[in-house]
Amino acid sequence: MKLLKFIMLFSAIVFVNPMFSQQIKGVVTNQAMQPLEAAYIYNLHSKSHAHSSENGVFIIDDCVIGDSLKIGLLGYKNAYMVVKDFSFNLKQTIVLEEKSFQLSELVINETVNPVSTISRLDLKTNPVNSSQEILRKVPGLIIGQHAGGGKAEQIFLRGFDIDHGTDVSLSVDGMPVNMVSHAHGQGYSDLHFIIPETVNKIDFGKGSYYAERGDFATAGYVNFSTKDYLKESSIGLTVGDFNTLRTLGMFNLLEHDADKNAYIATEYIATDGPYESPQNFNRLNLFGKFTSYSPNNDKVSVTLSHFTSRWDASGQIPQRAVDDGSITRFGAIDDTEGGNTQRTNFNVEFNKHVSDHSMLKSNAFYSHYGFELYSNFTFFLEDPINGDQIKQQEDRHIFGFNTALSHEFLLDDVELTMTSGVSLRHDIVNDIELSHTLNRKTTLEQIQLGDLNQTNMSAFTNAQFDFGKLKIAPALRLDYFKFMYNDELQDTYSTKAENKTIVSPKLNFYYDALTNLQVYLKSGLGFHSNDTRVVISQMGKDILPRSYGVDLGSVWKPFPKLILNSALWYLFLEQEFVYVGDAGIVEPSGKTERYGADLGLRYQLTDWLYFDTDATITHARSTEDTDGENYIPLAPDFTWAGGIAVDNLDGFSGGMRYRYVDDRPANEDNSIVAKGYFVTDMNVNYSFNKVTLGVIIENVFDTEWNETQFATESRLFNETAPVEEIHFTPGTPFFIKGTISYKF
Repeated sequence: MKLLKFIMLFSAIVFVNPMFSQQIKGVVTNQAMQPLEAAYIYNLHSKSHAHSSENGVFIIDDCVIGDSLKIGLLGYKNAYMVVKDFSFNLKQTIVLEEKSFQLSELVINETVNPVSTISRLDLKTNPVNSSQEILRKVPGLIIGQHAGGGKAEQIFLRGFDIDHGTDVSLSVDGMPVNMVSHAHGQGYSDLHFIIPETVNKIDFGKGSYYAERGDFATAGYVNFSTKDYLKESSIGLTVGDFNTLRTLGMFNLLEHDADKNAYIATEYIATDGPYESPQNFNRLNLFGKFTSYSPNNDKVSVTLSHFTSRWDASGQIPQRAVDDGSITRFGAIDDTEGGNTQRTNFNVEFNKHVSDHSMLKSNAFYSHYGFELYSNFTFFLEDPINGDQIKQQEDRHIFGFNTALSHEFLLDDVELTMTSGVSLRHDIVNDIELSHTLNRKTTLEQIQLGDLNQTNMSAFTNAQFDFGKLKIAPALRLDYFKFMYNDELQDTYSTKAENKTIVSPKLNFYYDALTNLQVYLKSGLGFHSNDTRVVISQMGKDILPRSYGVDLGSVWKPFPKLILNSALWYLFLEQEFVYVGDAGIVEPSGKTERYGADLGLRYQLTDWLYFDTDATITHARSTEDTDGENYIPLAPDFTWAGGIAVDNLDGFSGGMRYRYVDDRPANEDNSIVAKGYFVTDMNVNYSFNKVTLGVIIENVFDTEWNETQFATESRLFNETAPVEEIHFTPGTPFFIKGTISYKF
């Protein structure tokens, strides 16, 4: 009898239980049958849960016949599914219906990445309409333009004057934006090849805590993901002050094929700007993307894009020339500055479900990039006859790939997700040049000229242990660099080379203290590479400066329609030697430390009215200089940005945005101060049928402000001695534009 009972019990476990406690596989899509990422699938009976992958695929365990599944995603109506006997044998398709965002529906411990969800809300309620605004979507990040609209923006984040990208890693669909060993400066990041209306998602992280992010990811990283499909085609026209014109076309090429998507987008911009010497700026962007899904929801995307831009710039001007009436704020000392740049990109992305619990994500890319810039920062300091104009030029090819494999394990009751990956990036830069020129036409002296090759191979592994409320994520990253340089100004051919390897450990903790409160502690070592010409001159010493960082923060939803995210942070950066692209010299940069606090707030006042604000306070100092002489030039100590937005109120939408930067030191002893500013922009749109009319106003209150500024020693033509003072690019005055678009 006992044997019979044992056999019956064993049979029940082996044969009956799989019938009643099994996996359900499916895909979550929107009404256009396009996959939705990060949807939360929850079994109301067994309490098991899962999230949909980037391809919309999910697998949920512990399901039996009769269970009910709840499927939800912010911005969509919840869907429910009752488990039937056939649910285990067929892939389920869950279609979610889009609706307005409701912050009250957001549950923090059900969200894969609460901070990225906040950025998705920002992008939905405050759509971007210029490439400059894309970076402003990252909380706490401030930008400035200072060369006629064609140069990459100057970036400020967490007490860093990042210049054009030295300490923040930027990428688009996994393709790097930062340029290593660039003619103008290390990490130069020109995002103007992005058409803002093609951006689908902004993924960002502050600090050096992410193993999949390597070079330049010291203050943080930002990755932009472009749309896989268009809901509908559209054309648009914008006209405004200063002979400003923008045209936009976005065309859906495969409207009725759920498994394949293809679209093209084009943008043309022209403006003279507010300056007395016209900028003559124009830019053309072309973008195309094809995406295909297999029956197993594996995804292949192919992207091809090209952009070209040219401009004349009034450049930075000295405050003394404005004060004595020699020029106005919108005048110029050397109006022959300017330049042109081009970039062509080819990117292939492949996402595959290797098994039920394994995901492979890869991309391979190629870019061809050209750059030519004419600048004059010091006027007649070095050459009192011809002036100090310089030319920086290069022609670059970039090849590379990224691939990562994620696998989910169950160790007793602990869920473990292992992600490991490898990457390769190879830059071939021909005729990278720094020359002393006159009126863009005559080369007076070649200061630097050469060819360089730089290779970065990397590998990382990240483990996330999920103990329920507590997640622990140790990680390790390995980077190998090879630098090669051939100086074309030498009489004999000689290629100089150096190799360098660096290991970067990370350790992060996440704790769900409450349903709507997550506390985290992040720590890690990061680095940024340096210019190949520095590496060669220093024989490989002090050329991969480490950063040491830690964050203690939280994401908290104290009330149904209010979200707060906050962090206390610290960052230390080692001594390094820096190549000064504007002078062609190498100079030391000492050890620095920064610490501060971030605070972000999102509040939904009504179904259609949203408020947001982000503030960062920072203490940034050199650790090797005496008090009073240890300021870090241009490091902002307080930034504040936010606004209010209306989303679809009887056809109306729009908002008002503000940004504030406090006064900050322009030199090491704070004897020269870069003045702060508070600037407000606004936009109003009205949609009817398929037409949208809009008005955009930049600098609503016509504030007099300096967009970028530097402490520079210069000499004017009629001066006998140089003067060090603030040199600035004036910020845009009151600037109104009208828009019209049509969807079809």
